[in-house]
Order: sequence, then structure tokens, then C-alpha cells
Amino acid sequence: MEERLQKIIAAAGIVSRRAAEQYIRQGRVSVNGRVVTRLGAKADPGRDEIRVDGRLIPTGVEKLYFALHKPTGYVTSLKDPEGRPVVTDLLRDVGERVYPVGRLDYDSEGLLILTNDGDFAHHLQHPRHEVPKTYLVKVRGSLSAGEIRHLQEGVDLDDGLFVPVEARPEKTNPKSSWFRIVVSEGRNRVIRRAFDALGHPVQRLVRIAIGNLRLGDLAGGEYRALTKREIGGLTSRSGRKKEKNYLDNPGKTA
Repeated sequence: MEERLQKIIAAAGIVSRRAAEQYIRQGRVSVNGRVVTRLGAKADPGRDEIRVDGRLIPTGVEKLYFALHKPTGYVTSLKDPEGRPVVTDLLRDVGERVYPVGRLDYDSEGLLILTNDGDFAHHLQHPRHEVPKTYLVKVRGSLSAGEIRHLQEGVDLDDGLFVPVEARPEKTNPKSSWFRIVVSEGRNRVIRRAFDALGHPVQRLVRIAIGNLRLGDLAGGEYRALTKREIGGLTSRSGRKKEKNYLDNPGKTA
């Protein structure tokens, strides 16, 4: 059965569907010895010889899904030109090549999903699905009522207005404050930039949930396989659940 090339490549666990589209545009994909650069091109994975960068793509690969507690000091990538540690260094005895879904900054920590299922990754990252991501954010100083309202109503950044789905203080003292922030967009370092604009730089940022999937008590550097129920919940319309345990003891899984 013929399918779009980008879907076949993503399903084989090579890269996400979005990245596969870039590979096709760049002339890195061939079908039966002929380079294909048209995004609408189709092929039959059971019959055609499909190669990426000259390598034959595998078929019948087992789909894998993992939740990882990413520590700070790791790059959310498969490799880093600066030679820094990457998140896949933390996975052992996985068996198949997996890649991170979305990103989490080098100096941020918390829940990260890794998979070799391109369709699943595409669903989670597509803006249309608006999968919410929940963070606990420690910032310098104490925000005034006006600054909190400013954050909730939207902070104007260089690349447009940032309006969180939810923003509320959790713990506060004169030197620092913890906030719960929920976002459904993927702009780079948008939470850090918003607090910088308010004059309260982020000191710590922990992602505690993606949709209904929660970090829980997974320790820094640890990972586990997702259950079928969790996978199904992430591909349905995801609600939000409160995550209390981490804030009660924020040093527990650092």
C-alpha cells in the first residue's frame, strides 16, 4: 500500500515527520535508486527500496515510547556540535533508535518524551492539537499583583505576544517565587524570555507534565516506558491534572 514518503520515514523511526519533509526537500531521500524531492511523492514500504542518506530504512520496527526526567546539563538532541552530553546518552538497553519529542533547554529539567513513532511525535508537536505543557518555574524576587496580571494577560516579546494558558503563583518570598505555568505553544525559551521582560529572571525551570502525563517521582536521569493508556491519552484531547508532589519537595528529583 502506497503512503506519503515522509510518513513512511517517520514510521520507521528515522526522524519526525517534519524533519522527514526537510530531508525530502534537501534531496536526501531516494526511492528505487531515484532521488525524490517532491513532498507529495508516495511509495510502498513493502515493495519499494527507500533510502535516507543512502541507507535503506528498516520496516517492521517496534514502536517505543519513553518518559525521561531530563536533568540540567543535557542537550535535547541526538548529537551536539559542541560535544555536550545529549539526552539519549541517558537511555540504556533500549534496542531501537529513539529521538526526543520537542525540546527542553540545556539548563532546564523535567519531563521529556522519546520515541521512534513519527506519527505520535508529529501529533504532540503540531500546534493544531495544542497539547498543554505544565512547568514549575522559580524566578528571582517577588512579583507584584500588577506584574502577575501582566503575565496572565500577555507579555509582548520580540516574536509576538506570549499569553500562557495558565499562570499562577505557588510559593513566594522576598528573594524568589515559584510559579505554575501552562503553555500550549513551542517558541524557543518563551517562558524565560517572558520573565526576563518582567525583570524576574528564571532561576529554575522544571517541566512536570505533558498533557495528562506527569513527571511524578521519576528521578533525574531516570526513564520508563509509557503504558498503552498513557500513549492513548496523549493522542486524545489532553486535559490537565495538578502535580503537587514535586512542588512539595522540589529537591527530590533534581
